[in-house]
Amino acid sequence: MDSHQKQKIVIVMPAYHAEKTLKDTVRSIPKGCYDEIILVDDCSTDNTVETARQLGLSVFTHEVNKGYGGNQKLCYQEALKAGADIIVMLHPDNQYDAQLIPYFTGFVEKGVCDFMLGARIRTRKEALKGGMPLYKYLSNRMLTLIMNVVLGQNLAEGHSGFRVYHRRVLKTIAFKDNADDFSFDAELIAQAVYHGFKLGDAPMPVRYFSEASSISFKDSSVYGLKILSTLGKFIMTKWRIKKSPLFKRASSDDEVTD
Repeated sequence: MDSHQKQKIVIVMPAYHAEKTLKDTVRSIPKGCYDEIILVDDCSTDNTVETARQLGLSVFTHEVNKGYGGNQKLCYQEALKAGADIIVMLHPDNQYDAQLIPYFTGFVEKGVCDFMLGARIRTRKEALKGGMPLYKYLSNRMLTLIMNVVLGQNLAEGHSGFRVYHRRVLKTIAFKDNADDFSFDAELIAQAVYHGFKLGDAPMPVRYFSEASSISFKDSSVYGLKILSTLGKFIMTKWRIKKSPLFKRASSDDEVTD
């Protein structure tokens, strides 16, 4: 692509029961910083779909609940089909500060990074004051440290739900074979590192409130174990001990046609 040609930016929203927060989320996005917003609804029983259509979003729905990771898969497939050069994942729960989207996409547009994450944690005081539960803060710190050591990265946080990808990342990684649950996110990071993409992050203020999506303590524990499993597969594949299919390149069948 010509470096002077405007790149198409598509925001994707994996949604589940987001009726109460969707309008505020969309209205908080700066005008002119995107070309299209795609919302994929994962069998919500509220009016998420109707609200999204009223807001003029491109809406896709699942007939059965696919899970957080499964929902993202369709988000990315549809964004690539729409010709997106840069894909922003923004949760429709109004938790992340959407005003910073142009800042994050700038890193990818300029080629500084291929994959950007919004880091919710800068200092312990700031994270806890913002409403992050203590158990989540502690587990986040520990898992991020382990991820950085294993993957050779220096991320402030490896578990953020705010992400910006260049299309080549999602065209290279066989993400359709990833987990359908929350561990999908960690798998994508490990896959991006394995395939040599440049990762970066920057501070992203967040809000914790009753309507914001969250993960329970039990699910957090399972998530942590699955991350460790993913990192184990990364080590085994990197050192050619036992190759995991998680790190294969997307085949012609996996790739999304434009």
